[in-house]
Amino acid sequence: MKKFFSNIWDLIIFIKRFFIETVKRPFDINETLKQCYVLGTKSLPLVSITGFVLGLVLALQLSPTLAKFGAEALIPGLLSISIFREIGPVIIGLICAGKMSSAIGAELGSMKVTEQIDAMEVSAARPFRYLVVTRTWATTLTLPLLIIYSDTLSLVGGYIALSLSNAMSVKMFLTSALNPLEFIDVFPSLIKTFVFGYFIGIVGCFKGYNCSRGTESVGRATNEAVVFSSLMIILIDLIAVKITSFFY
Repeated sequence: MKKFFSNIWDLIIFIKRFFIETVKRPFDINETLKQCYVLGTKSLPLVSITGFVLGLVLALQLSPTLAKFGAEALIPGLLSISIFREIGPVIIGLICAGKMSSAIGAELGSMKVTEQIDAMEVSAARPFRYLVVTRTWATTLTLPLLIIYSDTLSLVGGYIALSLSNAMSVKMFLTSALNPLEFIDVFPSLIKTFVFGYFIGIVGCFKGYNCSRGTESVGRATNEAVVFSSLMIILIDLIAVKITSFFY
């Protein structure tokens, strides 16, 4: 427990330093955009498959259950609300936590072990801003785009699943899926995706940047980055659901 709370305190100090370094000039916009591209393209195939299969499976699960009550027309609406409000952001957030946070933790951990970060500090290259700030902003900006893309593919998968058993046009499916959506279903979910992305990046950077010496510590830092960022996503989602429940 002492080690756990010590890590929490160190993370808070790390986050404080992140915000201090963020507002300092010059801004490394090119490196941030580069990291957005690298992290986004590497996660795109896995996110695409997960989003498509998620919608496909969910529609196949809902179809026989609602068919018993003659409520097949409600499936597109239930599909879109469940995906946009909760399932899409959380599942894709956890997938990206395993992909992005581990990659960042391993990269910075390797640089720490090989003393590249120390060399950057000696040469006044400001490694914290170049390595941590850029990657954290990259995950913060990239994850919402990946989740929106995945939610769209989930609707495609849901339509394909429904079209196998019921003759439904694309227009009818989109109308039935998008009409039940309200502002409270989409906006809070979109906001929390930015928070998910931020903690995926900051936790991966924290574990890699503070990696101890030795090759074993790189693997340990990578594993801890995935576990801790996944835990943060679940806790943040719990808080977000509790807050938004007051507006329903």
